[in-house]
Amino acid sequence: MLTLLFYIAAGFAEIAGCFAFWAWLRLDRSVWWLLPGLLSLTLFALILTRIDSDSAGRAYAAYGGVYITASLIWMRLFEGRSPDRWELIGAAICLCGAALILWGPRST
Repeated sequence: MLTLLFYIAAGFAEIAGCFAFWAWLRLDRSVWWLLPGLLSLTLFALILTRIDSDSAGRAYAAYGGVYITASLIWMRLFEGRSPDRWELIGAAICLCGAALILWGPRST
């Protein structure tokens, strides 16, 4: 359960950081948006290292599914756009893939 919380926190930290850059470059916001963006991306990297996995590659691969889902939630909450059914189905498939990567049976 803690792993899932770390993934969710990392996802929103990364999206917030990237959105700060988006706001600066695409929405004509102040250059000062970069400061919280950089801090948020640093927080993202620190949180992701807390994932309980025997390899960084596996942790990052599984994170991809969570990131996709968190991005759609961000789109809804902060951009006011609702994901369509195909985006929701795609996110569900990605989450299943992330779960398989993380918790699938491994040969010893």
